[in-house]
Amino acid sequence: MNCLVTGAAGFIGSHLCEELLNNGHRVVGIDAFTDNYDPAIKRHNLAGFASHPGFRLLESDLTFADCWQSVGAVDWLFHLAARPGVRTSWGDDFSVYCEHNILATQRLLEACLELQPQKIIFASSSSVYGNARRLPVKETSPVRPISPYGATKLAGEHLCRIYWTNHHLPICMLRYFTVYGPRQRPDMAFSRWIKALLDDEPIRLFGDGRQMRDFTFVSDAVRATILAAERGAPGDIYNIAGGAHVSVGDVLSLLAETTGRTPQVHREARQKGDARNTWADTSSARQALGFVPQVTLKEGLKAQFEAAVFHSSSKR
Repeated sequence: MNCLVTGAAGFIGSHLCEELLNNGHRVVGIDAFTDNYDPAIKRHNLAGFASHPGFRLLESDLTFADCWQSVGAVDWLFHLAARPGVRTSWGDDFSVYCEHNILATQRLLEACLELQPQKIIFASSSSVYGNARRLPVKETSPVRPISPYGATKLAGEHLCRIYWTNHHLPICMLRYFTVYGPRQRPDMAFSRWIKALLDDEPIRLFGDGRQMRDFTFVSDAVRATILAAERGAPGDIYNIAGGAHVSVGDVLSLLAETTGRTPQVHREARQKGDARNTWADTSSARQALGFVPQVTLKEGLKAQFEAAVFHSSSKR
């Protein structure tokens, strides 16, 4: 297939590009290398496949829509580009979230009217559920985001639904639940904690540690994303989660066991916009896509820690 991946240099996007190439597909990646974190990290994410003969990178900002003539034929389009992060979406920065998560999505969908891909996959987030009253959440559960970030991802879903309904664009939407693994963004919890362990510094823990998350290893998220392109029904939404529904405090204990290092925990107040608990019902993805997560939390934490150790030693 001819694949287009937006946000190709990001955490999940780079893994998706790599897996598509490994599966024999051709990939055009688009990335604006925005400054939400160090662009050098994003370029490093591409290092393992940047020279692959089946890969081509376009550096472009989707909001300006100036790259479509260079894309060529598209069979599968994966829209992962977005401004991430719940805690930084408040205040003046909200305008950036609107630009990258809403306007860019609308511009992309307009371009799809000309590109006519066979399948479009939109990467959404569990943040659209907010503090769900009943767990685990189904795709039909009420969506009540409690952060500006979550609101922009829900707006993106609404745009996808509008273009599916009115223009019959073949769009599937995936709600990812707390994805982790090698190349995870440096602002995300596991990356911060592992770096603190390696540097022998205190770990910053927001909240009381009893909040629950449904953790998803990146290779499972990528496999589900490709399955959605292969088998997903246009117009449908699927929860994508790893089934590792545990407390944040228990993760710290498992991380200590996995790494053999004792974390120094510095507790801080709960951050606005953080959901108390997340837990996904993934029966729709299992039945429609054949998605079953394969990586346990212990295995995934070990893989992320080992990747961080290797990266740290290679910089010395």
